[in-house]
Amino acid sequence: MNSDLSAAKWFKSTRSGSGKDCVEAAHLSGGSVWVRDSKLGESSPVLTFRPAEWDAFTAALQAGKFDQS
Repeated sequence: MNSDLSAAKWFKSTRSGSGKDCVEAAHLSGGSVWVRDSKLGESSPVLTFRPAEWDAFTAALQAGKFDQS
């Protein structure tokens, strides 16, 4: 896997607002997704999701499986 972070085009959700307490993601060629903590920026550790993992994760978020209510 390519681990060159300099080529990543990081973005955060439009729901994040102007604060820095959020996560950033970058889509890679091949469909993988990198995720990092925006507070730490370039020094943040990066999680890597394969396409199927990312799809399952975002589907679970949308279904409310991680809600703490």
